[in-house]
Amino acid sequence: MNPSNAALTLVVLASVACKSGRPLVLIDRELPARSGDRILERMLAADTLHPHYYSAKAGVDITVGEEHKSFKAQVRSVRDSAAWISVVPALGIEVARILLTPDSLKMLDKLHDQYFLGDTAAAKRRFGLQPSLSLLQEALLGKAIGLDPGEKYRSDREDGQYVLTSKERRRFVRAAQDISPGDTLARDRDMGERRLERTLRRAEEREAVVFRYWVEPDGFRVSRVQIADLVHDQTAEVRYEERGGAEVGYLPSRISITLTDSARIAIGTLDLSRIDIEGPLQMNFKIPESYEPMP
Repeated sequence: MNPSNAALTLVVLASVACKSGRPLVLIDRELPARSGDRILERMLAADTLHPHYYSAKAGVDITVGEEHKSFKAQVRSVRDSAAWISVVPALGIEVARILLTPDSLKMLDKLHDQYFLGDTAAAKRRFGLQPSLSLLQEALLGKAIGLDPGEKYRSDREDGQYVLTSKERRRFVRAAQDISPGDTLARDRDMGERRLERTLRRAEEREAVVFRYWVEPDGFRVSRVQIADLVHDQTAEVRYEERGGAEVGYLPSRISITLTDSARIAIGTLDLSRIDIEGPLQMNFKIPESYEPMP
């Protein structure tokens, strides 16, 4: 995995809505029951930080299949405008640079003197996954990715946290759980292969996507997001494993991301430091004349 592809994988990991282990269902009897509307209301009230600028240093670990890569990066983001990533694996020498906008991707591979320019659809055709600026920015800020304030959600309690689930039909929610690997719950009854196939066919007719959010009961900040695309047999899971304190707006300092489809799994971890939300920020991107387009 060369540095430019690793950097792009970082962008995609943080910005694509894909499968991980099924959560263990443990109801905390001491956690009071709350309606989905009430939990959503508390989540929105707690989500008060909406910075225009964001920058950080990142230690990144990525595993795709049998390949593993670790590197350092600088991340800069301007809300709704662009995200800029510079990969510096050793000796302070930049080896790759990415600029992502709402509808385009630019990338420099400085080891091979190559570049890529194209819209996000072209990036998907070239690299197999389509990056999204809005989802990347939501992940960096520890948001409930894809949350719709006008939607109705079911509420549950699992392992000492509240869980909101989009109100798809229950068989779609069950199918979203069953397509996740690592399904090892004791006394669990799966849907069965034929029923699962029928459910996925019906899901395709509805373009069904199931969203689940795990919410801490104290601050009502999201700790985990799982998005299952039943049509394409893909799941994305984002875990905000560590957050800073009130002085930094509870921004996440460690993010774990897992993407899976029927053919592959990609896992990434970002350890973020020197987080700053002041601007303006420079996002220089210039293609040297000697560089060639990526094949």
